[in-house]
Amino acid sequence: MTDATPLFSDDPGEADVLRRLEAILFAATEPLSMDAIAAYFPGEIDLPARLRALKTAYANRGVQLVEVAGGWAFRTAPDLADALRPERVQTRKLSQAATETLAIVAYHQPVTRAEIEEIRGVAVAKGTLDILLETGWVRLRGRRRVPGRPVTFGTTPQFLAAFSLPSLADLPGLDDLRGAGLLEGSPPASFRIPMPEDDAALSDDEEPLGEDEPAY
Repeated sequence: MTDATPLFSDDPGEADVLRRLEAILFAATEPLSMDAIAAYFPGEIDLPARLRALKTAYANRGVQLVEVAGGWAFRTAPDLADALRPERVQTRKLSQAATETLAIVAYHQPVTRAEIEEIRGVAVAKGTLDILLETGWVRLRGRRRVPGRPVTFGTTPQFLAAFSLPSLADLPGLDDLRGAGLLEGSPPASFRIPMPEDDAALSDDEEPLGEDEPAY
């Protein structure tokens, strides 16, 4: 009986670090940030280099290491997705109104309900926002510092993970949407795809939600 080909380096020290890193990521229930991973290693190590090495080691395997939602996680190889389809939990499909609202929140956050309605051109039902909040993809950020103090909405790390996005900066841009056939004809010269910021902190025109006040 022959020994299996080692997955990692022949250097025992290097192999031990990669094995520990592998175990940490496999055990995680959500993508781990660099800081969260570094907390498992008492000494200083070149963590980006180790993550690249682990990613390379899994490049052609059934699971792959990917950077998603501002962290790192193992995911099923894309070409095996169809083979696992019978094992997947069937989820409720978002309505067109919910999909459009989610897209507006993603690109225009922080955004209020009135601003969503202005962009869509139609009223947004409270139930539509409730569904997006229940999925965990949209969150209440704060309140706009204007009369009426409307609630502002933004996306969550779960949204990034669900769509395999490392950050909001990786949302499709104008060229991506055109290439996917989602923009027919030539948009007006002034047409632009907004680029949202990935800062979870409240902006200058937002204030925190009160603990006992109605949400929205």
